[in-house]
Amino acid sequence: MIKIKHLVASTALTLMAVGTQASAVAAELTDIQESGKLRVGMLVDFPPFGVLDTSGNPDGYDAAVATELAESLGVDLQIVPVTGPNRIPYLLSGQVDVLVASLGITPARSEKVDFSDPYAAISIAVYGDASKEVESKADLADYIVGVARGSTQEKGVVEAAPEGTEIRRFDDGAGAVQALMSGQVDLLGASNVVMGEVIAVTGGRFEKKLDLSNQLQGISVAPGSDELLEQINSYLAQIKSDGTLNDIHQEWLGEPLPDYLNK
Repeated sequence: MIKIKHLVASTALTLMAVGTQASAVAAELTDIQESGKLRVGMLVDFPPFGVLDTSGNPDGYDAAVATELAESLGVDLQIVPVTGPNRIPYLLSGQVDVLVASLGITPARSEKVDFSDPYAAISIAVYGDASKEVESKADLADYIVGVARGSTQEKGVVEAAPEGTEIRRFDDGAGAVQALMSGQVDLLGASNVVMGEVIAVTGGRFEKKLDLSNQLQGISVAPGSDELLEQINSYLAQIKSDGTLNDIHQEWLGEPLPDYLNK
């Protein structure tokens, strides 16, 4: 078993301004293998992707993916807690070798870092009781659909639902989830992050019915880390094909790996 080491960074903001490709420190695969450790930047306050367990150690979807990555390289895993604002500066300044930090793949970010193939996604979907039959967007018209007012989920449901669909709006996400659980609504527009937690505590009662949109996430490296990136993509292809990533997705998000990630 690969040993997970938890590093608390002491100079969190000293290199926040570092962020251009010109100053990026590329991570060399041979250096990582010779050092015997892979330094992975990870969020620890973004459940279920990054959390702290009861002992204060990093855990979650990203930690599981990072652990498997280190094992594939034959090195120890050293998790470096990062935040949303400092994760890219940490990578580009060489304080970490890679980011497994729920980083969405966007054109703007791709100008700063190099992304792997997608390994996860934050998706917006319609969820409902397992007994409800929803095969297409047209079927939404047969049910009462709940959403949080003013949310991305509301926008997605409104755009997808046929004219005349009853959409009930709630003041916040918690209220919308409670409406689904109590039967006030038949279906709910929600993110997989929220519903992963709901499914975990309700067993097999609820399931995803219809995907609306998704934000793909990739493991990222500093520009110039070509050999390392190639190895990461090979690793991702392997854990997709052998079912390991599906198991991780099932454990932390309460549903199988979506087809659009299983490629």
